[in-house]
Amino acid sequence: MGSSRSGRATIIIASLVAVGILTWAVFSAFAGSANTPQSTFLPASIQTVRVNSLYMLVFILAGIVFFGIMALTLIFSLMYRERPGQVARQFHGNSKLEVVWTLIPVLIVVVMAIPTFSTIHDTAQEPPKDALQVIAIGHQWWFEFQYPELGITTANELHVPVDRAVYITLESKDVIHSFWVPQLSGKIDMMPGHRNHLWFTPTVARPEPYLAQCAEFCGMSHANMRFRVFVDPANDFATWSKGAASDRVAPTSDIAKAGEAQFTAAGCIGCHTVQGNPVAVGKIGPNLTHFASRTTMASAMMDNSPENIRRWLSNPQAVKPGALMPNLHLSPDAIDKLVPYLGGLK
Repeated sequence: MGSSRSGRATIIIASLVAVGILTWAVFSAFAGSANTPQSTFLPASIQTVRVNSLYMLVFILAGIVFFGIMALTLIFSLMYRERPGQVARQFHGNSKLEVVWTLIPVLIVVVMAIPTFSTIHDTAQEPPKDALQVIAIGHQWWFEFQYPELGITTANELHVPVDRAVYITLESKDVIHSFWVPQLSGKIDMMPGHRNHLWFTPTVARPEPYLAQCAEFCGMSHANMRFRVFVDPANDFATWSKGAASDRVAPTSDIAKAGEAQFTAAGCIGCHTVQGNPVAVGKIGPNLTHFASRTTMASAMMDNSPENIRRWLSNPQAVKPGALMPNLHLSPDAIDKLVPYLGGLK
């Protein structure tokens, strides 16, 4: 009898250790994912903190159920397995046990339902009246951002102030896109002919941007449709917005004047706006008024540098397949003039 009990205890301990190791491995994997730039396990807004807390509650409850069932299945399959010369014991119902494991799932669902309804209610509220108004427009394959109250239009880099609600109206000019900043907001579709809305209050300002992207397949360069969100301290945002609302710096040097002339001669003015340049009023492509102040280019695909500007101008299709900007077959001389001109649009 003592040997049998010792064997059962060994089986139970070994089973629990195995389940514990598996649990540790799963949680370690999730903890490691929090170090990735687009991890939802590092919430940085009031809304994503609430959603992440709810998610972790559901995940923990589901984990307890899963690993509890796995542990019991393993223990029972070892303890009550059929052995040579021994018939497996037969069981025919247990009313108390059936009531218990009927009530346990009901209790778990109630525990999940209450905070779920509370989170849905809180995140679906109307934004505060002083929320920053932004219109985000999806294009194949880049993002346009308009600040109607501030008179700003920019592209692919969204600046917002910390600890202030941001109310974003979502639109699309062509196909269905999806606006997603994993650490700041959930995914909301950008529909042609229809406006959607979302709002969030960022709580963590930092020099590094929050990485974001389109989360709805929208064509050949869907994977290249990215953008960045900068959460700035209030003073820094005021400084940025003042500069972003101003006209471009008028060219004074010969090389800058030659670049602006080339910008006109190459037909760039038909697609791009440069505030302060009376003929550059195109609306097809991104607003380039303060292009050089952006950290990235080509929808945040690459750093904004003279080398990458040259690469883009030489053949946009080679950088972003399917891009609507055509290859203009610019001469080396024309590119030599455009690169410093674009690099001076601050």
